[in-house]
Amino acid sequence: GMANAPQGRGRYNRGRMNRIELVAVGNDIGRARSVASALGGRLLCDERDAAHNLPFRALVSAVTDDVETLLSAADVGAYVVCRRVMKPRADAESTGKLKGAIGLFTMVHHPDLTHREADDHWRDNHTPLAFQHHPVMTHYAQLGVVHCIHGPEWDGFALCGFDSVEDLRERFFGTPEGKIAIREDVAFFADTSKSPRRLIVTEASWEQRAPRTAHRDPSRRPGKITRHERKPS
Repeated sequence: GMANAPQGRGRYNRGRMNRIELVAVGNDIGRARSVASALGGRLLCDERDAAHNLPFRALVSAVTDDVETLLSAADVGAYVVCRRVMKPRADAESTGKLKGAIGLFTMVHHPDLTHREADDHWRDNHTPLAFQHHPVMTHYAQLGVVHCIHGPEWDGFALCGFDSVEDLRERFFGTPEGKIAIREDVAFFADTSKSPRRLIVTEASWEQRAPRTAHRDPSRRPGKITRHERKPS
């Protein structure tokens, strides 16, 4: 029975801030924007010119069963991910183009570790270090790859949010010691020689939030009188 069920090892691997999404990664920002809009998803895009030699320029994420539409934006790769929101953005429920800048880091696991071991370390050990040594970071999420549909065998995408590109570039680390601590930890769980270069992206959202409705008791039909409400005869 449940006695032999595997135990979740970390405080970050369960809960309401995690969900499974489909991700498309590609280089056609216009196509990615139309797909994100059509699927009610989110778009991260780096609009710097091609001279920057980026691994990709757009990442679309959505909760959808329309895989065909999603794949039309996946000229680089397509993945099933678990979005782990470690620190939500203040405007998480806003739509349209959102403020600020995000450092998008693509993770490839260290050759001495399995995907699972690297992902566990990233989620449970690196997260508190990130909070400690990126004090200006305004929001943080990890897209842990659950399955690669096609494309490079990447293990995840880190989304480190800041109020501005200047904060991202100039105040990414709180201290020189923090920079060393983060780099040492990343080198433990990730293959830094194979991990693609960082993107500087903006985020746009077309997610439709369900309207908040008053809780209804499904056992009560309109006009039905329950036993304790009947007047005594």
